[in-house]
Amino acid sequence: MPARTSPTPEPGPVIVLVEPQLGENIGMVARAMANFGLVDLRLVKPRDGWPSDKARAAASRADHVIDAVRLFDSVEAAVADLTFVLATTARARDSFKPVRGPETAAAELRARIGVGQSAGILFGRERFGLSNEEVGLADEIVTFPVDPAFASLNIAQAVLLMSYAWRMAGTDDPAKPRFAAPEAPAAKKADLHGLFGHLESSLAKTGYFHPPEKREVFVQNLRTMLTKAGFSEPEVRTLRGVVKAFDFAIARGEGAK
Repeated sequence: MPARTSPTPEPGPVIVLVEPQLGENIGMVARAMANFGLVDLRLVKPRDGWPSDKARAAASRADHVIDAVRLFDSVEAAVADLTFVLATTARARDSFKPVRGPETAAAELRARIGVGQSAGILFGRERFGLSNEEVGLADEIVTFPVDPAFASLNIAQAVLLMSYAWRMAGTDDPAKPRFAAPEAPAAKKADLHGLFGHLESSLAKTGYFHPPEKREVFVQNLRTMLTKAGFSEPEVRTLRGVVKAFDFAIARGEGAK
């Protein structure tokens, strides 16, 4: 099956992996990028060389990202054409660079790329991340709000978090999901009133309204509860069917045993 590609991807940040060790991790990074519309992946001295069949397999059809990978001999070369660079790290650094969370970092990327700047994000080695010298090449630091007792992230997880933040920073309503369940038509009051009458008639046959002087209170409680539920038209039909099934069972003498 051919890879799913975006014919006109929006401009986005470059993802730079510094000395990645495993082809599988590179592939999972490519997949994470493709999930959120990023396409520019650069590798600095991948340990096992390039190209990588393991990377392509792990990319799960994000072939357009894998096919466009560019290789570099140094971090300096990988970011040379960029005007703004973020360095990801899980630990504090002896640096006076601004430190951002993923959301504010993504908003900054959006602002800069939106006015035509080129930007990228550095991700370090699986074992020990970026060196201080490599962090020094970046303009700002981005870190994730992980548990300090277990701050290590898989490289693909880190890329996924930043790719997601990038995507969300470009939406009008970050809380709005990508799709929603179809809305069923709301029940008309006439349908709801029909349910009231049907249910109350059936309950009366079972002796539910006892003592009789409390019938009005019972009815009001039932109607309030059913009105608050905000039933759709199909739901009212279903409930009428349920009550009708009980009516048939009672008529046949098949009550509770």
